[in-house]
Amino acid sequence: MSATLLVAVWLALIIVLYLTVLKSAQRARVHARLAEEHRAQFEPEVMPVPDTSMPWLKRWLFLAGFRRLEAPHVFLLLSVVCVLLALLTVVALRNSHLMATAMAWLDGLPGGIGVIFAPILVLAPWFLGLFVAALPWLQVRAARRKRVREVEDDLPLTLQILATLARAGLGFDASLIRVLESSASNRVLPQEFSTFRRELLSGMSRTNAWRRFEKRIDVPSISVFVSAMVHTEQVGGGLSGVLEHQAQDAQSRRRERALVKAQALPVKLVFPLVLCFLPGIFVATLGPAVYQFLQVLDGVIRQGSGTPIP
Repeated sequence: MSATLLVAVWLALIIVLYLTVLKSAQRARVHARLAEEHRAQFEPEVMPVPDTSMPWLKRWLFLAGFRRLEAPHVFLLLSVVCVLLALLTVVALRNSHLMATAMAWLDGLPGGIGVIFAPILVLAPWFLGLFVAALPWLQVRAARRKRVREVEDDLPLTLQILATLARAGLGFDASLIRVLESSASNRVLPQEFSTFRRELLSGMSRTNAWRRFEKRIDVPSISVFVSAMVHTEQVGGGLSGVLEHQAQDAQSRRRERALVKAQALPVKLVFPLVLCFLPGIFVATLGPAVYQFLQVLDGVIRQGSGTPIP
């Protein structure tokens, strides 16, 4: 009866939270539409960028690619749902027959060795609940890492193509159009370059558009590239030489990251070998001998204490 009541309360809370978030998102859309209607007609329509005035949660979601207006509300709703689901998982596991069976199996191990693993079994539901509660945060963190990895992978080749087209006599805008036409539209860097080009067409200054481009991605390699481009715009330097130097710099950084990962691979392989491979070998080779030794030791202890051996 208590489990049924807990599930009913949990479902009711989810429904209430969903309706609250839905109403809040609708209200936010109405306010955004009213603000858009009262905006001056000559003001360019641009995407907001993460700055100091933006709340940290909205900025974090923005940099991870979740840029819809209702993204913070949906994230908070999913976080609360996952926390409730984690609590329900912990309660269900602690009151299930599985835990009782596992504890009985540990108590039946010879030599009292099950006492060592009993705390791990007791804490296992809490670790599982913590993982379930952290799922939205882990998803956003993984999405942010994926975007950074895509930008760092695409930047060297994109800069090399832009430098080649600039040496061929094309301007930066024409070269950028050629690159966007030949790039995948679902990649992060072409999407941000498309936004950069739309902002230029709306009348925004090139320096301001570059700064906004840097803030929307927030990757160190992009910051270096944007600083070089802004400096070139201000002093009137040659574009092809700057793009060539930035392409070589990006390729060098990518090569260094690959070398670091290759050098760290043997160290990372130690943990899977020690935790997964070697225990299996020990269990297969020494398991029967250890089990017989524990049986003999248990018999000696029972005989010394006067307990009858079964």
